[in-house]
Amino acid sequence: MMRRVAIASCIGTTVEWYDFFIYATASALVFNKLFFPSFDPLVGSLVALGTYAAGFFVRPIGGLLFGYLGDRYGRKSALVTTLLIVGVATFVIGLMPTYSSIGIAAPLILLFIRMLHGFGIGGEQGNAILIMCEHAPAKRRGYFGSWVQTGAPAGFILPLGIFAVLTTTLSDEAFMSWGWRIPFLLSLVLIAVGMYIRLQLTESPLFLEMRKRRAEDPHPLVEIVRKYPRYLALGCGTKFAESVAFTSFAVLITAYATSRGVARPVMTTASLVAIVLELISMPFWGALSDRIGRKPVYILGAATVLLASFPTFALVYYRVDNYIWVGLTSALAIGHSAMYGPQAAYFAEFFPTRVRASGVSFIQQIGALIGSVGTLAAGWLLTLLNGAPWALAGFIAVGCAVTIACTVALPETAPRLGRWKDLVDSLTSGDDVDARRQRA
Repeated sequence: MMRRVAIASCIGTTVEWYDFFIYATASALVFNKLFFPSFDPLVGSLVALGTYAAGFFVRPIGGLLFGYLGDRYGRKSALVTTLLIVGVATFVIGLMPTYSSIGIAAPLILLFIRMLHGFGIGGEQGNAILIMCEHAPAKRRGYFGSWVQTGAPAGFILPLGIFAVLTTTLSDEAFMSWGWRIPFLLSLVLIAVGMYIRLQLTESPLFLEMRKRRAEDPHPLVEIVRKYPRYLALGCGTKFAESVAFTSFAVLITAYATSRGVARPVMTTASLVAIVLELISMPFWGALSDRIGRKPVYILGAATVLLASFPTFALVYYRVDNYIWVGLTSALAIGHSAMYGPQAAYFAEFFPTRVRASGVSFIQQIGALIGSVGTLAAGWLLTLLNGAPWALAGFIAVGCAVTIACTVALPETAPRLGRWKDLVDSLTSGDDVDARRQRA
């Protein structure tokens, strides 16, 4: 049963993240020319990524709304709804006229669709994590939770791979004319696959047990803000470097590299290699967090990104094209993966069942908003110092230091050794974090 739930959760989440990340890839490669043609190449890319950032502002709204719905009515129904929102919005982009056809209306429509993306993915993430983690045995929650997290790199690989094929097989004219639309139109097929997968999932057993024992809480969001403010604040700080890392090394660096003259196929191939390796490594980091704890693995990931930030951007700045993939692999397959893999179980273990979707959604979406939008705003630092990336790399390093400090301040939640038996029991009974810590 666990294998079925893990595979179904991974595939469903992959489809939704495909719809989300396809926009990021297109922003770095084509939207600057098709929807913002009057800007300098680097500035146009940053403006296009600004519309990508807009989605993060509505992610907390989607997260809190669907977190509430997930706590009240179940995780499964929320997941089906968010998939439809994101999938339909993605397909519409494939049909859109560009700036040359309808002028300023084109980027405005693009901005609106991007906000629908953010609203849907904000509601998806917390519920997808919980439907997996609440099925999983407590002692293997890090491993099984990491399978949901693999949906993000898998969802990024699909559009990145498609764009890599298109940019190498089509002429620039054909790609810019119609080739870029193909990945967006393919989302219609993936919506059908994702809907079938999502409808096969069973509801979380812990949620069903909670519903049997008591009526639903009327205001789960109010409860988490009132009872768990420390975990919300430190959790967002823990999320910060993970969001900074992915936005920097999977999205922003591509726009920077192309502005430096690095060929698009070089960057798409380097990113593809790094994210494929991250996809493979993520279950390892999740399983390791079951053995040695969430905190050591998470801190290792943040420290790795901190150390990799300057060398990776240096490879692009000094045009060491053949080794850019090495830097991206360090930052993503080791650094980002070691944070993102255990993250599902780690954040879910902060809260009791009755408010868990709201709590996880709050940390995931507010943390992502601060980290990702902050990084995209910091991307303008690339226009300083004659295009040198050192100020941006410094921002990334500071973000990692913040995350390390917040992670150190949080308790360990992984059920390890005999002294954690009561903690494991409390996770399945719905007790709050303070009671679990006291018992542990």
